[in-house]
Amino acid sequence: MKKFILTTLFIFTLISIQAQEINWVTLDKALELQKKNPKKIIMDVYTNWCGPCKLLDKNTFHNKDVVAYVNENYYAVKFNAEGNSTIQYKDQSFGNPRYDANKANTRNSSHQFSSYMGIRAYPTIVFMNEQGDFIMPIPGYRTPQQLELFLKMFKNNDHKKMTSKEKFEEYYNAFKPTFVN
Repeated sequence: MKKFILTTLFIFTLISIQAQEINWVTLDKALELQKKNPKKIIMDVYTNWCGPCKLLDKNTFHNKDVVAYVNENYYAVKFNAEGNSTIQYKDQSFGNPRYDANKANTRNSSHQFSSYMGIRAYPTIVFMNEQGDFIMPIPGYRTPQQLELFLKMFKNNDHKKMTSKEKFEEYYNAFKPTFVN
């Protein structure tokens, strides 16, 4: 009986730990998944040396409310903006030909896809629609409640109604976050 209880406790612990993780996939995989089950994409654009990137991952992307909402409503992609991966996007190939493996954890050359997306700050969270087209990049660190506004705004296509700064401010002021920090 004691062994059964310990095994059950271990399984529940594993389930609990897994529930706290976002299901990260590559951009190629997210675009492939969209063909079968259309969802928007959220992309965490980070670098290995970036302190705010690490805080975003630790504090925001491990928040239980963020994890649950992202896993249910988005395909989540982590993209190293100075990495050496090859990205296939819209019939184009992007790489990092000047990547230096000796600088993997320090400042490295910028990935071509980072430049293509116009990323100039880290971290940046990029949102894409169900067809893999860019919606908007959101630069900077965000708390769970700050990210919640964007997650829900893009998920519900509320951004399409915002034709001015005033419309966004109206939306922002009316928004009532429910995620716990």
